Amino acid sequence: MSERSRDWLAQAERDLMKAELDYEHGFYEWASFTAQQSAEKALKALYQSLNMSVRGHSIVKLLQGLTEIFNIDEDLIHSGRILDRYYIEARYPNGFPEGYPAEFFDRDIAREAIDAAQKILRFVRDKMG
Repeated sequence: MSERSRDWLAQAERDLMKAELDYEHGFYEWASFTAQQSAEKALKALYQSLNMSVRGHSIVKLLQGLTEIFNIDEDLIHSGRILDRYYIEARYPNGFPEGYPAEFFDRDIAREAIDAAQKILRFVRDKMG
């Protein structure tokens, strides 16, 4: 299989741009989910650049899998925790007792998600060079 880490990173960057657009237009649940997707793809790019195989969607677990190679501080793990909350809840009504996702997301939540994704992308860019 060919090494495609740069493709994964390019899509992660594009997902982050889309999260910002969703934020600007008030689609806060989608901004939060797309920020999670951006961080997930960026971390998978890093794994691929290291010739490591990985599966799963948890940002925290993806970060923890890199702790033997890199110094990953608690702040970065916290960013992963923020983003892991939005993998399902931002998309599906059954993530809440009633209502639909758009009712539970606002500017502050979406901004927190985008900021967390930006931290993870900076980490990945730094490690990939």
